[in-house]
Amino acid sequence: MVVAGQKRKRGGSDNILPTPQPRHPYLTGNCAPIEKTIPLTPCTYVGSIPEELADGEYVRNGSNPVSNSDLGRDAHWFDGDGMLAGVLFRKDETTDSIQPEFVNQYILTDVYLSSIGSKRLKVPILPSIATLVNPLSSFFWVTLRILRTILLVILSHLPGSKQKIKKISVANTNIVYHDGRALALCESGPPLRIQLPGLETVGWYDGATAEGEPVDAESTEKEHVLGEGSGLISFMREWTTAHPKLDPKSKEMLMFHASFAPPYVQYSIVPQSKTTDLAGQPLQKVLNAAVPGVRGARMMHDFGVSSSHTIIMDLPLSLDPLLQLQGKPPVSYDSSKPSRFAVFPRREPEKATWFETDACCIFHTANSWDDVDASGKTTAVNMLACRLTSATMIFATGNIAPPAPPKKTSTDALPKKRMSFFSKYNLDTEASVYERHGRVESTEEEKESLLHVTSTEISSLDNNDDDDDEEDHFDEDQCRLYYYHFDLLTSQITHQWALASIPFEFPSVHPDLEMSEAKYVYGCSTSTTSFGSALGKATKIDILVKVDVTTLIARGRANPPRSVSGVVDPRPMADVITSNDPEDPIRVFQMPDGWFAQEPRFVPAATKRSEDDGYLLFYAFDEAQLTLTGDAPLDEGEARAKSELWVVDARDMRTVIAQVRLPQRVPYGLHGGWFTGEQVKGQREVEKVRSVEKVLEEKEGGVWMGIRDSIEKFLA
Repeated sequence: MVVAGQKRKRGGSDNILPTPQPRHPYLTGNCAPIEKTIPLTPCTYVGSIPEELADGEYVRNGSNPVSNSDLGRDAHWFDGDGMLAGVLFRKDETTDSIQPEFVNQYILTDVYLSSIGSKRLKVPILPSIATLVNPLSSFFWVTLRILRTILLVILSHLPGSKQKIKKISVANTNIVYHDGRALALCESGPPLRIQLPGLETVGWYDGATAEGEPVDAESTEKEHVLGEGSGLISFMREWTTAHPKLDPKSKEMLMFHASFAPPYVQYSIVPQSKTTDLAGQPLQKVLNAAVPGVRGARMMHDFGVSSSHTIIMDLPLSLDPLLQLQGKPPVSYDSSKPSRFAVFPRREPEKATWFETDACCIFHTANSWDDVDASGKTTAVNMLACRLTSATMIFATGNIAPPAPPKKTSTDALPKKRMSFFSKYNLDTEASVYERHGRVESTEEEKESLLHVTSTEISSLDNNDDDDDEEDHFDEDQCRLYYYHFDLLTSQITHQWALASIPFEFPSVHPDLEMSEAKYVYGCSTSTTSFGSALGKATKIDILVKVDVTTLIARGRANPPRSVSGVVDPRPMADVITSNDPEDPIRVFQMPDGWFAQEPRFVPAATKRSEDDGYLLFYAFDEAQLTLTGDAPLDEGEARAKSELWVVDARDMRTVIAQVRLPQRVPYGLHGGWFTGEQVKGQREVEKVRSVEKVLEEKEGGVWMGIRDSIEKFLA
């Protein structure tokens, strides 16, 4: 019996469960980083390996943070150290058989090598993008995180340091091939050369040569390099888009460089060695040419390039540390400002024609091509892009609430919304912060044409239907394949509408038809359409899509949808999936239940029966392998989860030709590429590659290293 004033004795704690730890959707499940790297390792497979894959390699880049002990920290899908995962299709010349081999390696950037050499650090060296975009992050907190990074970079230059941080790029976004080099890319630094097929890191590429390559003793002139002559901000002028464009005909690589200082965007063209123009003259390199007219520092990820023109997008998504002085986060989206597009002749950015239209976000373009008249003069430039009607994705992929709406709106009165491409997939989980938040921004304060769209739930609506009841069908978080037609004669955007209402991202075309009028665009989507967009749930892809853009553009031109908000094919995904029309301009490949895909890459078949005669290669993962709590099993032992590489027939979008069973899982990542056997064999000579051995050495550090160790312990 317990009397007044007596302390109650606590019972045993055997039945008390441990306090749940915070779970970030982009740090758990198959988004969780994998700690194990393995060299080229033979894999089993079912089906048949197409001969076109012989000696080629599929490689995908993605974020894999090495400092991952604090799962409750700020984190974003775009953060993290770069990791490459590849499958080489090695051909045995004696038997003519093809053996797939899997390899994954960290990209040995300065930041990665410094991180693994600093045992004290529990949080990544660089501040998370989530910290920079979070509207709740105070000026003081953001400044502290930036100062922490600056201090850690300075400490890496102290005497005795194992690895100096000269470039802050984590090279985690994409990988391309140009002029005998495979290049890993991320916007915060120059390209980084990778050696195929083992995925070793060679060194930073400066527009002329890469570290680790032998010096050309015959060269008498010093080549110009990225950022040259820019003084104290030369390091910013090296920052290169993760989506350089590779001209399949001229063999040029085109890039832009976005930074915080004017001119905010610069532009470079690097020709392939020993290539000439139509007059037989060597193609000239263009480095860091200013693109005049960009109005501020932007979060700029991609651009458009046709065979003769380039398109730079000045969208109202700012990336500027000075915004903190105005009480705004460094990354800020302003839907009241226009989207602006500069279209200019490939080598003459100073001759840009500017086009303006409604606010949007575009992170990926699919393709661009020219319209020419009888004399061969370019009269218009066309662009296909994945257009978002808000900046929700930036916040969703950081598991943070979007900015507060400028006007209070009752969530009960909100119009029904279709799903966002970045949506939750577990209906039984707790509400995310986005769901509790209400809405991203108030559409009532925007222009009428900005977000008013024809309902995709009502497939019988005509493209020209001007029903005044459209406000019941807002689709604020669209992510659609969108068509722009920039008329160079009138300086007007003649057409701007979505080709289809289904979500669409991560686009690509036949590699030989980039910068020309390709018929098909391939990309990713989702079958889930029964719930509104939700924040903080990791993006998952269970539908691959092939869109006949030629047919849909022709339909749109013949019967134009409403400008900006219109859509040519308004069918929901459910109708597209069940379609049996052999001439349907939208064809889909649906993953089995519980399986999810990653970005596909098209590899053409040797038969060339049609433009879509070829294969889609992508990584696939069965989430039935996750634990009951949604975590990935440990990456060691027989119970570890494993991914597969699938090869799908791109013509019928149904047949799985081969499934390569990998020895471990491949976390959901970003962009990848296909490298032919000819490219793998034709790489430039390498003198040395980067290694982790030096930074992992145990040695006497001296006074300076003692100081560094103490400061890093404090900053951990």
